[in-house]
Amino acid sequence: MFTVTNEWKDSKSLLVGLFEEEEINKHTIDKVKNSCGVDLEAYIEAGHLSTESKKLDKVLVMNESDLKNIYVIGLGSTQELNEDKYRKTFGRVFQSLIKDKVSSVTILLESLIPGGEDVERYSALLSEAMLTSTYRLPSFKTNQKEPVDIDELTVWTKQEENTVLEALNRGQAFADGVNTARYLVHLPANILTASEMAEFATTMAEDYQFEWSILEKEDMEELGMGALLAVNQGSVEPPKMIVLKYQGLEEWKDVTALVGKGITYDTGGYSIKPKTGMPGMKGDMGGAAAVLGAMETIGQLKPKKNVIAVIPSSDNMISGDAFKPDDVITSMSGLTIEVLNTDAEGRLALADGVTYAQSQGADRVIDVATLTGGVVTALGSWMTGAMTNDEHFYKDVEGAGKTVGEPIWLLPYNDDYKAQVRKSAIADLNNSPTRKAHPIMGGAFVGAFVEKVPWVHLDIAGTSIAEGPHELGPKGPTGVMSKTLAQYILN
Repeated sequence: MFTVTNEWKDSKSLLVGLFEEEEINKHTIDKVKNSCGVDLEAYIEAGHLSTESKKLDKVLVMNESDLKNIYVIGLGSTQELNEDKYRKTFGRVFQSLIKDKVSSVTILLESLIPGGEDVERYSALLSEAMLTSTYRLPSFKTNQKEPVDIDELTVWTKQEENTVLEALNRGQAFADGVNTARYLVHLPANILTASEMAEFATTMAEDYQFEWSILEKEDMEELGMGALLAVNQGSVEPPKMIVLKYQGLEEWKDVTALVGKGITYDTGGYSIKPKTGMPGMKGDMGGAAAVLGAMETIGQLKPKKNVIAVIPSSDNMISGDAFKPDDVITSMSGLTIEVLNTDAEGRLALADGVTYAQSQGADRVIDVATLTGGVVTALGSWMTGAMTNDEHFYKDVEGAGKTVGEPIWLLPYNDDYKAQVRKSAIADLNNSPTRKAHPIMGGAFVGAFVEKVPWVHLDIAGTSIAEGPHELGPKGPTGVMSKTLAQYILN
């Protein structure tokens, strides 16, 4: 997919950038004129090319070379260009190239990077933006036309070729993780059952030489995972506890656990959702998808870290066997839970998930879940909500999110909130004490099972789905937190 070269080679399409600063553009103009015979300065003076941020123009080349089009993207001032803006700008550029049915393009790398900036970082951003922005979700329609994809990107640069290629591959690893998460969330629940998710995970494990295990219902019963088993009671599909281990250190120590909520469909159980609340519930395993996406990236980049991925998976259905409000169940930790709301099932699955992760030697835990509608009310679709019992740990996770363009907002978590989930006359905890501070109640419940290790909870109910197409992808699943989790591990 990627070719890096220090010399110009004839290509049908060339992409270059123009900044507001003329001294930066001079090198670009000279390079294109000397190599391709096209005088961009004449087009600029005639007003046909713009340096305005995100403005994309096209120059038709009328000569005997193979070069037919030069795409020129305005990048604005170098002072205003940041990594997030860069991703979105080039996401839109590559989407435009797809619309023009461009399957192969050469880019003049130095023209797209502010002078003196980190070439490796910006090269990675370019490949990441290309592969996430042009990703297509699978369709089940018949008689589909074969889409055009950019399947060849040539990078023309004065930099050392292998250095740039490694950076492009790094960006691809992050994009592959995002797109893996998107793919999984998009699949209908009759196709992506807990068993099928387990099969997907084991295939990934074999591809990247992860250790893996799948805990079956009988294993869960033996381990006392009464919380996850309760969620599964109404289903004809068996539950799965999916476990992947990546060992990048010689010893199994300093382990980070990534725990993802894997509810493949959520009816709400006997606390049933209204009919308008059901469509989209195939995506209630977005946390599991983010974890598997992160493991995709980790498997490709192979950091010297130890990671365990734990995914408690089931659907939440209604039958004569389904669990009910007023039931009392016993979690793997031994804590008893009064069930007040069967639609607060994700936190039950996570309770056994984070407990199991700690039993496998986790020194810190990050859980990810489409947990509450309340976080959507609080933060909309622009921020992932977070809670933590360790400020320093949270800052590291938040910093990873900033680096990859996935902002996180910390919600409060103190003794007053912790006390709410312990208000039960007949059990140690209750799973839904109040509608007030709903996202905090959900997080506080999970936090009750990880009080002895550093923990960060990420509620992606608002950020896991895009309501329309955007610069970095299509309408639908975003794959959010896949990059953040992977970046945290790599840091």
